[in-house]
Amino acid sequence: MSLKNHIKQLCFIFFLGAITTSYCYADIQLRFGLYTSDKPSDLIKKFQPVITLIEQRLSQQLKQSVSIKIIIAPTYKKGINQLAESKVDFMRMGPASYIIAKKSNPHIEILAAESKQGKKTFKGIISVKQNSAIHSIADLKGKSFAFGNENSTIGRYLSQRYLIKHGIYAKDLASYKYLGRHDKVGAVVAIGLFDAGALKSSTYNKLLKKGAPLRKLAEFDNVTKPWVASAVLNTSIKTALKKILLNIKDVQVLKQLKKDGFLPAAHSDYAPIRIAIEQNAEFFN
Repeated sequence: MSLKNHIKQLCFIFFLGAITTSYCYADIQLRFGLYTSDKPSDLIKKFQPVITLIEQRLSQQLKQSVSIKIIIAPTYKKGINQLAESKVDFMRMGPASYIIAKKSNPHIEILAAESKQGKKTFKGIISVKQNSAIHSIADLKGKSFAFGNENSTIGRYLSQRYLIKHGIYAKDLASYKYLGRHDKVGAVVAIGLFDAGALKSSTYNKLLKKGAPLRKLAEFDNVTKPWVASAVLNTSIKTALKKILLNIKDVQVLKQLKKDGFLPAAHSDYAPIRIAIEQNAEFFN
């Protein structure tokens, strides 16, 4: 898509008696997508500083005034569809969501991956209540389990893959349910509504700091989240976004984002996630 197709004419019209005055200016309008992996208010607080920084640096590089609107999809599925259907220009998404979106639209492209202590990996957690009698994965037989979203990397695909590797299948659980968000999983495990649950390490640690009586039962590796361009994003904007992401060093912005920067990434980095998705049916056999 050409750059001019990302430029919208914004007009302000003032009515002064019989006189109408119109002021118009050209502005590059972009849409940045998220979905509700956590509370929407927490997402805005976390991402607004980095989006503001990207706006400023894009404006400088493109020599056009740039504004970026944050669009939060109410579900993972709707967020995936928004990117695949180019209803957002770029998006931060989980690895599994990226694999699903890439299958739907092969022309989407990774801009960069988030850096966690200089690496493109971080941990998923299987948690139980602090005073739980569950002390091993084998103890989960006959117990209830809270998963996250049905399209979540940690909340479903990797946690279920981990359970399979340790001999636990859906039929071995007393019950299980998808709760949609990592914070909801931690909350229900903490109050004993479910015996165990899968959530990302950052949410687990945040809940611990708030006093939630949780204990880590197991952990497993995940690939950090990619920032992905839509299939129709203009090439010059895409190139500029890659450069900007890889050069973000602002301490306060990164602190709010809870990351230490961005790293180059490729589709091949997410092969383990693709395999976990393709083999997920095994959990239910």
